[in-house]
Order: sequence, then C-alpha cells, then structure tokens
Amino acid sequence: MTVETATGRTARLERTTSESSVIVELDLDGTGRADISTSVPFYDHMLTALAKHSLMDLTVRATGDTHIDVHHTVEDIAISIGEALKTALGTKAGIRRFGEATVPLDEALANAVVDISGRPYLVHSGEPAGQEYHLIGGHFTGSLTRHVFEAITLHAQICLHMRVLGGRDPHHIVEAQFKAFARALRAAIESDPRVEGIPSTKGAL
Repeated sequence: MTVETATGRTARLERTTSESSVIVELDLDGTGRADISTSVPFYDHMLTALAKHSLMDLTVRATGDTHIDVHHTVEDIAISIGEALKTALGTKAGIRRFGEATVPLDEALANAVVDISGRPYLVHSGEPAGQEYHLIGGHFTGSLTRHVFEAITLHAQICLHMRVLGGRDPHHIVEAQFKAFARALRAAIESDPRVEGIPSTKGAL
C-alpha cells in the first residue's frame, strides 16, 4: 500500500493485492465531487452519496476478482478509504471531532454518530431480520454494509455508532446509512474556529 499526502487535507492511496487493485484520492475540504468506478454499480452509487453528502471530493478507481465475488473488491476499497481518511486528517488539530446525523430515505431512517477518536470502534444495529441476505443491484449483498463500515472505522481509526431506526426496502436501508454516515462525518471533520489545537484532554487523537 502506497499513501501520498499533498497540501491541505488530502491523500492519495494505491493498494494492490492478488484480489484487487485500488486507487483512492480524497480531499476533505472539497465540494462533494465524486469520480467513482468500482465495478460494483450499487457500491458506486453509495460512494457517490458518501462524497456528495460529506462534501469530500472522492475519486475511486478499482478492479478486482468480481467474477468470484464482489466481497474482496468492496472490502479493499473500504480499507483504502479508511487509510486515506486517516492520512488526510493529519494531526486533527482544530476539528470539531464529533458529528451526528439522522437521515431519512422514504420509509427508511438511519442515525450515525462519529467520533474522530483515534480509537477504531463500530456499533452497528437495527437492520431488519434478513437484510444481510438481500442482493441489491444484482451484486451487493446486504451483509457488506456492516463490513464496509467496519473496514473504514478500523483503518481511519474512528468511532462510529450506526443505528437503523426503520426501513423496509433493502436499497433504502443501505443508502440511508451511507448518507447518515456522510453527514455525521462532515460535521466531525469540519474546522471549528473556537478549537485551538487537538480537541482532546490527552492532547492527541
């Protein structure tokens, strides 16, 4: 894995394994521009929503052994986004650190709370029984939703509490979660003009 940093809160990452090849470019202070090609159409849709509603500029270019299963490619992209996010955050000086959002999508409702804590932790709850077995868009299995959030939180070293508060349509249930995460992340990574230095009593995040 190769990670590059540039001026500002940006990162570029290349990750190649025997299962996938991934390039991620990330700008935390963007406008929500997305340039996504993962070879998994529904995942493209979710990552485009992530960029749009977090206001991060996000480029993802990925290929993988999707003839076997999309699992490897989806996971490796999430790992790469997490690593790029950690790099782009830098010292985390001046950020708000915490963010929360509750987002509806028709009948579905999801709540996300983010802490840019330096400690990876995921609490994921509330999906209706059987959600993990649904095949969405012909490729994306419902169980991958939790797996994506696990990989991002672990590699970005953030804490995420994700709760599905309601929903019936599998597509809506997943999309509400990605949008809630995006909005909570947007709040957490924003600069707070009243914060001086690292927003932690330990002096480090």
